[in-house]
Amino acid sequence: MTIQIKRNIIEGIIEAARNTYPKEFFALLGSSDKKVIDELIVVPAIYGFGHVLVRSYLIPIDFKIVGSVHSHPEKMNNPSSADIKSFSEFGDIHLIIAWPFDINSIQAYDVSGKPINWQVID
Repeated sequence: MTIQIKRNIIEGIIEAARNTYPKEFFALLGSSDKKVIDELIVVPAIYGFGHVLVRSYLIPIDFKIVGSVHSHPEKMNNPSSADIKSFSEFGDIHLIIAWPFDINSIQAYDVSGKPINWQVID
């Protein structure tokens, strides 16, 4: 399985991660057809150094949400045990972008933390 992500979403993720650095960034991923990620949903959160506190009770019910994205301010984009635990709260597809916050530092994971393939589409 290969996840398809719109180019403007990837560009938004890169920009948000760079602008939030050295703190972590967090957002949700949306899909209008459950096939292509075409929406970046910024939710109420407190961005911290090495963590993000998500105000999940303030997130409205949105059936377009398919996963999450967050940044790691270091060069490792592997999910931590806390990341994997949070994956189950926000859908099936999860992206981690690591420093230096470019397209090559993004990795997609399934809900159990297993890497999955992804591609950019226009």
